[in-house]
Formats: sequence, C-alpha cells, structure tokens
Amino acid sequence: MAVGMAIASQGGEYNGRITSFVVLSCMIAAIGGIIFGYDIGISGGVTSMEPFLKKFFPGVYTKMKEDTKISNYCKFDSQLLTLFTSSLYVAGFIASFFASSVTKAFGRKPSILFGGVSFLAGSALGGAALNLYMLILGRILLGVGVGFANQSVPLYLSEMAPTRHRGAINNGFHFSVGIGVLFANLINYGSEKIKDGWGWRISLSMAAVPRFNSHSRRPFPPRDTQQPNSAHQRS
Repeated sequence: MAVGMAIASQGGEYNGRITSFVVLSCMIAAIGGIIFGYDIGISGGVTSMEPFLKKFFPGVYTKMKEDTKISNYCKFDSQLLTLFTSSLYVAGFIASFFASSVTKAFGRKPSILFGGVSFLAGSALGGAALNLYMLILGRILLGVGVGFANQSVPLYLSEMAPTRHRGAINNGFHFSVGIGVLFANLINYGSEKIKDGWGWRISLSMAAVPRFNSHSRRPFPPRDTQQPNSAHQRS
C-alpha cells in the first residue's frame, strides 16, 4: 500500500495495521494542533503584560494605570487591541475557504507545509515586531497557517490511520490543541517575569519552535507516497 501500512484483506474489508511509520507521521502532523492551541492561548497572556501594552497600546495602558477601580471590560475597550486578537481568527476563517481547494489540487502534505511556512513567518514577525503593523501582519499570517492546518491536518490523519483506529488518531489533533493551550499559559507565566520587558517577544515567537522542528525532521514520507484518496483526486 502506498502509505506504508501492512494490509490484509478479509472479505474486501480494509485492515491496515499501526506501524512505526504511521505513528511517526501522525504525531508530527498533529503538531499543527499544538500550534493552533498555542496561538489561542498566547494572546490572552500577552495582552495583559504591561510592557506589551505600553509599546503597542498606550491608551489601554494609561487607562489601566489611571483608574484601578474600572472594570477590565472597560480597560481593554480598544478597537486596535480587538483587531490584534481577532485578526488571527478572521484570517483563519478566510484562509480555510482557499485551503480546501489547495488541498484538493496539490495534496494534503503541501497544504500542511504551506500552513507551516505561514506559521514560521507569522511567529518571526510577531516576535520581532517594532510597530503595530508588524504585529497585526504577524497575527494574520498565523491565522492563515491556522486555516490551512485545521483543514488539512485532520484529513491527513484520517487517511493515514487504519479504519479501526481512525477515531483515536484523529482525536490526537484535538488533544494537541489542548496541549498547545497549556504550553502557552506556562510560557506566558514565565516570560511575564522577565524584568527587562521583552518577555512578550518570547511568547509570540515560541510558536515557531514546534513547526521549525517538524520541518527540519522531514516528517512526511517521500513525494510518491501520497494517500490513495489524495492521489486519486489529483489524477
């Protein structure tokens, strides 16, 4: 079989076995879930860091310092701050419409890799941001990566997994999202304690670490081992 699983046919039923190749491919593909969860969890902690607010949202910072009795809902009532938070989700929503066409035309793996490159670029821009434009552009690129990853990773996992184990392996993506949220909160907790005020840069740029690691290890099989469904659609 093209995807590297041991196959045994009984009465026409597909009986693939779990192999080390399948496990490794699915584990590294599910890293997309970790990054998605990380991007969800990181924004809340970063927007509560005073150095971050002072640099990019001075109006919010001033309001927070001047009136300590005001509700948090009023303190963070800023259209620009809302744009920073929501730009990822809006970009991900729009990108998901294009991701399905790209995945169908070029296959699952190129779609995942494109999302990974977008993640890397967005993380680099966010961590090195000097102004609000760079910050928002970085979030938009992260959103594009989220849109492609959320569309192609679950599909890739479902097609790689043997039938009887498909639900468990596909749920690994959702489990990875939770792990990503946990990592984001832990990193925010540590980076907020950096006295020089640049801890927010660590928080925003750390999303690149798992994606860079997965790219450097060549997680996917060679080009000629696309899933049968993907190869059939593009033939």
